[in-house]
Amino acid sequence: MPQVFPRKANRLPALSLAAVSVGGILSVVFVWYYFSPEYTDVGYAPEQPVSYSHRVHVDQLGLDCRYCHSFVEIADVSNIPATETCMNCHGVVLPQSLDLMPVRASWADDSSIPWVKVHQLPDYAQFSHAVHVNNGVGCETCHGRVDRMDVVSQVEPMSMGWCLDCHREPELYLRPNEEVTTMGYMHSADYLKTNLNRIREEGIRPPTNCSACHY
Repeated sequence: MPQVFPRKANRLPALSLAAVSVGGILSVVFVWYYFSPEYTDVGYAPEQPVSYSHRVHVDQLGLDCRYCHSFVEIADVSNIPATETCMNCHGVVLPQSLDLMPVRASWADDSSIPWVKVHQLPDYAQFSHAVHVNNGVGCETCHGRVDRMDVVSQVEPMSMGWCLDCHREPELYLRPNEEVTTMGYMHSADYLKTNLNRIREEGIRPPTNCSACHY
């Protein structure tokens, strides 16, 4: 009986298996990178209802982060400043500026300015600003050099792996508490030894178990 298929057809099963395997690997790599926070979240810089420049207020005018974000040392959430905080200055500074009309309108009718949140954590993850700030984690460690930003953008992925890097080796990241809001902070030559001593003396033990950050 003559052959129905040519001999080279015997290669098709092997070629099909190879194609499926390569395709599967490429799909995993594609999802691993393009669906990760490093790709989807870093660089996010939403347009805000008021043009507020951290570069001007922090770098040029020297405002401390805690003047506006006044809850960071006592609460889990870093608060967005109330309109009253803005008007403490802008009731006198640039009181007729067109850019500040939404602020004056908010002050006049006691409404909230609809600021757009930049850094989004999943609902199933818990994070306390107070715990981190009071243990020497600087603002720029997570938020980057906001003193150089006219529009705030996300510069770190805020992923679980990124958080765990710090929790596993906190001595690489901690700074003196009085320096947490310092932008461009430079570690001293012996900072690792200093941080290791502090971790031991103060009992700083960042948890790495699931229940520490997940409800």
